[in-house]
Amino acid sequence: MAVTFQTTYKETLKADTVELIDELLEDNHDLGCMLEFIDENNEDDFVAYYETYVEQGEKCGYNVVDAFVEENGFCDVEHCEEAYVGTYRSTDEFVEELIEEQYGNIPDFVIVDLDATWERSLSYDYDAVDNGGVHIFRRYY
Repeated sequence: MAVTFQTTYKETLKADTVELIDELLEDNHDLGCMLEFIDENNEDDFVAYYETYVEQGEKCGYNVVDAFVEENGFCDVEHCEEAYVGTYRSTDEFVEELIEEQYGNIPDFVIVDLDATWERSLSYDYDAVDNGGVHIFRRYY
């Protein structure tokens, strides 16, 4: 059910949801954003995770948090900042940067298969979510 009418949310939502919305409105949260979150997710996730979602969104960016939630769900959203490595054009770019940081510049005559390195060695430790750039997250945080 879409909560599209800001004036009628008190009649359509559960009491604990309305209570949290009213508290957050006192703290200057945007009603439209809260109702959109409920529309896109659900009331239970709103009550349980919205404040943490906003906190992480302000630290990392909402597109990063959305990518993290897409991959991991809301239950671990408080770990988004900790797990976030960065945003890259591709996993190849991430692999190349990681190799250079850990081992220095690779000589030009050495050919590195970045796709194979990602698949064979790194995809077990990192998640890549393509959501307006490839967001890389550590799996173990």
